[in-house]
Amino acid sequence: MNFIGNIIWLLLGGIIGAVFWFIAGLILCVTIIGIPFGLQCFKISQLVLWPFGQEIELGGFGVGGLLLNILWIIFLGWELAVHHLIIGLIFCITIIGIPFGMQHFKFAQLALIPFGAKIH
Repeated sequence: MNFIGNIIWLLLGGIIGAVFWFIAGLILCVTIIGIPFGLQCFKISQLVLWPFGQEIELGGFGVGGLLLNILWIIFLGWELAVHHLIIGLIFCITIIGIPFGMQHFKFAQLALIPFGAKIH
């Protein structure tokens, strides 16, 4: 079932979302200061490309990760989390869209705290 969900996800915009996250990662990696944030965008891009069957484990980020998560939330994360929450709510209006909405809720969690998050 995960395979079918991923294929439908790709056809309904998953490829475009992954490309946007990848481009954001490339832009952030232009400066030395932005490299850690760009690497997190690459991690999110991989998840956006193939989200069904993947789980997120938050936490375990230490002091450095905490500081980077705070900077991420201030400058980038809260807008992305709100974006994914709104899209997830729109998808959850229909029964067929609920699995896709749940994936956006997963992205919202990762958009708030990407540093230290593990995807498996």
